[in-house]
Amino acid sequence: MNDKETTIAQLQDFVAEFVAERKWEPFHDPKNLSMAIAIEAAELMEHFQWVRSENLEDVINDEKTAGEIRDEIADTFCFLLSLSNCLGVDLANALEQKMVKNRKKYPAEEFRGRYYKPE
Repeated sequence: MNDKETTIAQLQDFVAEFVAERKWEPFHDPKNLSMAIAIEAAELMEHFQWVRSENLEDVINDEKTAGEIRDEIADTFCFLLSLSNCLGVDLANALEQKMVKNRKKYPAEEFRGRYYKPE
């Protein structure tokens, strides 16, 4: 699998099959999955905790740490896909609708090169 050739639907099916093979559906409810997403995201953040911005390249370029970071990203994504399966959320549509809102909230001409609203 790779990003250029794999659809979101294929990934959702891939995760659903993994869950079904283990009969984990009773455990994959919105509460548990949202908590799992938060936990995995926190585990991802641990790799960057206390690292100064100017030292981030050292973390990212360390082969062992980079592999652990990829694993945490994958864990987070896996639970997100499972949550979207559980709730019947069309991820592409949800992202598109959220970006429409974000374009209105953060117009490019006002926020280009900054993260705050100019005074």
